[in-house]
Amino acid sequence: MIIDDKLQAARESFSGKSMTESQVKEAVVIVDILHAEIHNSGSFIEKLTDYAHAFARNERFDAMRAEKIIRDVYIATRGQSMNQTREGLAAAKDNLPVIAKTRALDCAKSIGALIEAAPTQPVYKAYDRAAVTLSAEFGITQVAAKEMMQEAFKQHHGKELYAHGKALEEKFHTPVREAARQAQNAEQQPARSQAQSYS
Repeated sequence: MIIDDKLQAARESFSGKSMTESQVKEAVVIVDILHAEIHNSGSFIEKLTDYAHAFARNERFDAMRAEKIIRDVYIATRGQSMNQTREGLAAAKDNLPVIAKTRALDCAKSIGALIEAAPTQPVYKAYDRAAVTLSAEFGITQVAAKEMMQEAFKQHHGKELYAHGKALEEKFHTPVREAARQAQNAEQQPARSQAQSYS
């Protein structure tokens, strides 16, 4: 659903009919954040509580009403409740096809290539990218995807995936990062010296 469609759906929701345009826009942004959190971790309660309190601040409604508005807008823009989204992801994890284990290993192996290839990247970014790919492919959470990759990698290679990634990071990414940091410091040094000479 594109942004204009989401806003229109939110405006037409039960709660949206009594909200200002800025409130509708803020609620839609919050819903997008919660949707992303469910797809990441499979959980939403803590973030929902936090955002409901933030949303209610400086408004004429309290946090409980804000939570109801957010839930209502979520259903209007996503076509299902937050809990239904969570349950759908959990069901997908429980009913994975046989090929999922092979793909988990493929994605786990891709982490090393992502760390090594220019531009290099730290393990946490490569790990996250691989998890996003696997989770999207099978409709599961990113946390579940990471667990699958860890298990597949350990079964196949007999070692921990994250530790393997950290070793590659030290070998390939850390020297590049340090060289970039030194170059940046060298560029800033003449500017600092010049600024001090004017003071």
